[in-house]
Amino acid sequence: MSGKTRVSDLAINGARPAYVSPLHVGCPNIGNRETFLRCINEVLDRRWLTNGGECVQEFEQRLSKLLGVRHCIAICNGTVALELATRALGLQGEVIVPSFTFVATAHALQWQGITPVFCDVDPHTHTLDPRKVEPMITPRTTGIIGVHVWGQACAIEALTEIAQRRSLKLMFDAAHAFGCTHNGRMIGSFGEAEVFSFHATKVFNTLEGGAIATNNDELARKIRLMKNFGFTDYDRVDYIGTNGKMNEISAAMGLTNLESLDEFMAVNRRNHETYRRELAGIPGLSLFVYNQKERNNHQYVVVEVDAEKAGLSRNNLVRILHAENILARRYFHPACHRMEPYRSCFPHAGLLLPETERLSEHIMCLPTGTAVSENDIATVCSIIRLAIRHAKELTKHVS
Repeated sequence: MSGKTRVSDLAINGARPAYVSPLHVGCPNIGNRETFLRCINEVLDRRWLTNGGECVQEFEQRLSKLLGVRHCIAICNGTVALELATRALGLQGEVIVPSFTFVATAHALQWQGITPVFCDVDPHTHTLDPRKVEPMITPRTTGIIGVHVWGQACAIEALTEIAQRRSLKLMFDAAHAFGCTHNGRMIGSFGEAEVFSFHATKVFNTLEGGAIATNNDELARKIRLMKNFGFTDYDRVDYIGTNGKMNEISAAMGLTNLESLDEFMAVNRRNHETYRRELAGIPGLSLFVYNQKERNNHQYVVVEVDAEKAGLSRNNLVRILHAENILARRYFHPACHRMEPYRSCFPHAGLLLPETERLSEHIMCLPTGTAVSENDIATVCSIIRLAIRHAKELTKHVS
């Protein structure tokens, strides 16, 4: 903000919003500290800190059971998990992906010399639009990566039909979707593989980490080799690999947070309902509504801003919120095709991505999670309401 004006300075008749301590999108959820510290002490007593210790083994077993898959392989982070899965599947040439996603989805391909071909998304679900996928397929296409955005599954059946008919590999980036379902079935068992992120900002975290879930025995065998330098025995390497292993402390955090996963999700559902109630009637704001028939982690409070109706652009509203210690985020801004190296390699990609372009200029996410209370949400929404009410005056002061 330039000048001195803030929303809190515009309070009328004593209706000044309460002071807000910093509220972040993705503030980490933390389970029982005593349980976590006890696990750490046990790890230290065993002096086995990595290389598939007891915590990692138990963590993988519990993940497999929760997701209903034969294999769930713990990885050091979600990006490396994407790289390992795409390499193990033998993807090369071109792979179709959405641009409306975190840039790691594209980077995991580009890092390995695979060209990400950006496809537009459905304006209602914000996930890959199957109707737009088929025209993007060329003789160089080897696969499709669908992304489950906001924990909501993409069009799995339609993408599966296309992949099978065109002899393409299909996998899913499920970074947003841990603990979520599709047609009542846990996300994790669709496609050739599904990749999760357990980064600190996710509803479920292992400090830093990720996992690859699959029912393909041979694929799981290859990934286990690849994540440990290709070792097949104590001193024998039979396959090219890297260091993708999860350490014991991260696995201990995962085991701890699994015990609190239902609680984390319940808090998020409560918060989402509070936002729905508090944002109702504010002109120009549209809250993304989840399918009530499915289980969703509600980690993302997604708001689309119509600048004409609100009197403020999404960007200006985010700047105003930041000035009030509410650290809302623009998602996904810019979209992947507007980041390097893709912006230079595909300068006209935006012409084929009208919905991606629109969403990336209008979507923001508001803070939620166990660090955010219902009173915090009421204050956030009162600031938004006041900002839109005084949009003309505030716009003069937004840099």
